[in-house]
Order: sequence, then C-alpha cells, then structure tokens
Amino acid sequence: MGATVSVQRPLPARAGAPPGVSSKRVPAASRQGGVSLLWRLFAANGAVLALAVLLLAITPITITAPVATLEQVSILLVGLAVMLAIDLVLLRRVLSPLHRLTALMRAVDPDRPGRRLDDVALREAEVAELAGAFNEMLDRLEAERRESARVVLAAQERERLRVARELHDEIGQTLTAVTLKAERAAGGGTADPHEFHRIADDIRASLDDVRRIARELRPEALDDLGLVNALITLCARVGEQGELRVQRRFAGGLPSLGPEAELVVYRVAQESLTNVVRHAKAASATVSLGLEGEDVVLRVRDDGRGLPDELPKGTAGIGGMRERALLVGGALAISSEPGRGTEVVLEVPAAAGEGA
Repeated sequence: MGATVSVQRPLPARAGAPPGVSSKRVPAASRQGGVSLLWRLFAANGAVLALAVLLLAITPITITAPVATLEQVSILLVGLAVMLAIDLVLLRRVLSPLHRLTALMRAVDPDRPGRRLDDVALREAEVAELAGAFNEMLDRLEAERRESARVVLAAQERERLRVARELHDEIGQTLTAVTLKAERAAGGGTADPHEFHRIADDIRASLDDVRRIARELRPEALDDLGLVNALITLCARVGEQGELRVQRRFAGGLPSLGPEAELVVYRVAQESLTNVVRHAKAASATVSLGLEGEDVVLRVRDDGRGLPDELPKGTAGIGGMRERALLVGGALAISSEPGRGTEVVLEVPAAAGEGA
C-alpha cells in the first residue's frame, strides 16, 4: 500500500530572521565544493609542526637527552605552550563554521515552516553536507506534519458529518414525529393513554440514540470500568449488532496505561472491528490483549477476505490508527492475506502509563 505525501512550497522567511536562516535551501553545488574539514585540520596541525621544526633548525637551541639543565626544561615547556596556543587558535578558526552552523540550527523555529539554512559561510564540504542534510530533514518533517494535520482534520470532519447526519436523520425525525403526535393529542380534546405511551416510547428511543452517539464520541465505559471492561463491552456490542462472532482473549495482571494510551488501544480496537463488520465479510473475529516483553499488545484478527492490493482513495482509517499509535510512542502493524483475513497488531509501551 503506497502513501502519498503532498509537498508545499516553502514560505518566505519572516522579517527579522537570524542571519544565515532563509527560505531557500543550500544549493547542491555548495555541498560538493569547498575544502574538506579534514584537510583544514591537517593543515593547521601541519603548520604548527612545521613551525616547531623551523625554530629548531634556525635557532641555536641545544637539547640533550636526557635533559640536563633547568634552562633546557624551561625552553621545552615554553615551546610546548606556544605550539599548543597556536594550535588552539588555528583549530578554533577551522571549527568556527560548525559553531555557526549549530547556532543557525537552533534558530530554526518549527512553528515557522519553510525556513532553511542559508549557504553563507558554509565553504567547508562537511559543513555544507550537514546543512544540506538538516534542510532535507526539515523537508521530511514538514511534509509529514502537513500530512498528519490533513489526516486529523479529515477524520474530524468525517466524525462531525456522521454525527450531524445521525442527529438529523434519526433524532431529528423522531422528535418531529413526537411533536406532531403531541400536537394532535393536545388538539383532539380527548386524552388517549395509548397516544401518550407512544410519545413516551419515541422520546425514550431518542434518548437511546443520544446515549449511543455520546458513547461513540467518548467511550464512557473506558472512564468508568477501565480498559479491559471497556473492550469487553465493545466486543459484546459489536457481536450483538450483526452476524459477526467476536471472541475475547484478555490476559490478567496487565500494567495500568495512561488515559491517552488506553484511549488509543480502545480506538484502534473499535476501528478494527468496524472495518471487519463493514468490509471483511468475516464470520468471526478475535480480540486479544496481553503483555509481550515491555509492551502491551492488542491483536484484532478476522477470518474475512483480507485487504485489497490497493485501498480506495479517501481511506484514512489505517492512517488514523497509525497516527494514534505514534502519539503514545507505540507501533501499528497490519498483515493480510487474500481469503485468509487480516490482523491488526498494536504495541504500546507499558511505560506509557508511568507519567499518568
């Protein structure tokens, strides 16, 4: 299954941007040109050694082995100090582009996309390569961020559309019918008990629909009963809705996850079972929850027809599950064989509940 990533043109840098940070990338030519940092370091150290050899060659300095006098010791110590000082100055000058590059990296703000490291003062090949790799990483992160935001917004809009349709088609029509019955009963002049009973039944049905919609928006069983009992309730409700037989395999003594991690596990199980009911044409499904190593693992397996080679456009259920898993540091894997069903595996670190 291939994933498409939309690419947005970089935005212009805002006024007052730090020097060296702009909306353009480091050109490929600048990454390939310039003197290598390795050779600059080699040249700096070679210059210090050459200077020491030159001084020994042209100055009347005599050093015996072993060192016999305090004067010779002083000469050696002074010479060593001078060489170290010169070497420090040269190395600091050679490595200064790395310090500037670090400062430029820290100046890049993720909330202001489109800004990239400029190619100013990036004459060393390695420094230019680092800047180019950093810009490419920013490209990938911004593209993934845009895609994630698109998936989240699309999921929100689909959920809002579903709730709006259910409110209009089910509750709205029921309440309209209740209003007409109440007006007819009030205008008839006679109090028919059966008519009022029918009105009460319609109102009760509307309340059940409201509770169902609220339960789908936020699973109250998860807050009241915990993750395992909420999954049991979910499996029972799915099994009652149709011909799908749902089996449960929940291990005991599972570590307590945080509220966000528990919600992710519940939503992935809910989305997986919903896909089985709608698309898999399966006779049975198995929902299991257990501890494997340091991860709490959810598995939803069905015996349906499996996933198609290419999912239809607009399918975002799997993408939404992956996004949820990433939010809690988990991982989602989906395996499928034609005619042999699909398995959804969610792994959530048990440590996700420590900060709750």
